[in-house]
Amino acid sequence: MSPKPARACAIADLMRAGRETARLSMVFRYAIAERLGLTVSDLECLDYLADVGSASAGQVAERTNLTTGAVTSMLRRLQQAGYVTAERDPADRRRVIVTLRPERTAELGRPYERFAAQAERLVEGYTVEEIELLVRHYERMQTMYRAELDHLSG
Repeated sequence: MSPKPARACAIADLMRAGRETARLSMVFRYAIAERLGLTVSDLECLDYLADVGSASAGQVAERTNLTTGAVTSMLRRLQQAGYVTAERDPADRRRVIVTLRPERTAELGRPYERFAAQAERLVEGYTVEEIELLVRHYERMQTMYRAELDHLSG
């Protein structure tokens, strides 16, 4: 039996490492959400808002892949817990704009501090070119995930 070509082995190793990283990332997110007394969907919503600042409820629904009804319930819960504000858009009263309350961002970031410090040390050893390669890889993976989510919901 002939050994697999090096490229095929490397690709298989990359796919296996990607699956394991995705699985561990999901388990990590569940552990963080539980520690904060949130659901993973709540945490994903707050993470998205930390990146963008404010978003419409429809954008939150799109990014979390939840129905508008589920997002309405989630936003009500997060608002009552003091994590977000939800205001009517003055330009279009039908839209609700959701904003993460800045005084809560430190609290949300605390469970990630150790991991973030480790990740920073990890990439210190990478060249700029290697980091740029990883950024391109993640961006392409994001495009693929979005396309698959569209396909699954269509």
